[in-house]
Amino acid sequence: MNTTQIALITGANKGIGFEAARLLGGKGMTVLVGARDPERGEKAASLLAGEGIDARFVRIDVTDAASAEAAAERIGEEHGRLDVLVNNAGISPASAYGPPSETSLAGIRETYETNVFGVVAVTNAMLPLLRRSPAGRIVNVSSELGSLTLLTDPSSPFFPFNLLAYNSSKTALNAVTIAYAKELADTAIKVNLANPGYCATDLNGNSGFRTPVQGAVEVVLLATLDEDGPSGAFQGGAEEPGQPVPW
Repeated sequence: MNTTQIALITGANKGIGFEAARLLGGKGMTVLVGARDPERGEKAASLLAGEGIDARFVRIDVTDAASAEAAAERIGEEHGRLDVLVNNAGISPASAYGPPSETSLAGIRETYETNVFGVVAVTNAMLPLLRRSPAGRIVNVSSELGSLTLLTDPSSPFFPFNLLAYNSSKTALNAVTIAYAKELADTAIKVNLANPGYCATDLNGNSGFRTPVQGAVEVVLLATLDEDGPSGAFQGGAEEPGQPVPW
């Protein structure tokens, strides 16, 4: 039996997802670089392989349930199980910017398709493989902007960011994560939320003050939890990694 851990990271062709793949691969895991664009996905996997990491591209479009099922079938055939799932793919489309009263339903739906429904589709497709792992780990990448506590606190630096689609999608993702953590509480699978913090990525025009590597560290902490680690936790984004984020 192959004892090398298998990790799938969605949206791993760039940014936080790519750095999470690099860090997990550096720990000896086989990393499956999930991306919907074959050219970008293959390039990212090749770059990681050039660093000595066992990285392989897996095509997956999180907004297409059939694509998620096909990816799960391939992973099952090639590896037999999945040890780590990082639901990293996320968007904040231009179609969903502006004040809440001017945010289009189309923009909200587009945001939710990736940030919420995509996570559910991928998680459900991969769960049978995660159940075969002796210690499955699911890490959903969230944000401080999903924290109702921070969004309603006038003294919070996140209070001014009133992005209806993105913020509410991350709040919904937090609730989704809790639901899975509760369902899987009597299994070896742990389900948690990583808050990478405000990292410089394409999502925000590279305006963040944290690096993608700093964000990826938060993901890796939760992806490599031991059996005493939490499930249903929301952490990250602080100067010291692994700090709790208020709900």
